[in-house]
Amino acid sequence: MASAIVRSSLRSALRGGSKRSFSSGASAEEEAREAVKWEKITYVGIAACSILAFVNLSKGHPHFEEPPTYPYLHIRNKEFPWGPDGLFEVKEHH
Repeated sequence: MASAIVRSSLRSALRGGSKRSFSSGASAEEEAREAVKWEKITYVGIAACSILAFVNLSKGHPHFEEPPTYPYLHIRNKEFPWGPDGLFEVKEHH
């Protein structure tokens, strides 16, 4: 049933059938003014969001102290096959 309705509306739309207006009876001038109004609102919104994003991103972020290195976090009871250091750890040379 629904597909038949969709097909008939598509056929009438392709044939240039009845022009359906979704406006509330407003004239073309009123519709043009509304379009211009919403275009301006959009540009103001874009500018405001851009400014807020710039301000928030330029603040930076807080840096906290490094947590203490607890000895139990790197317990190695068995030697690794590739040596005493981890595979992807940077080896310190003094």
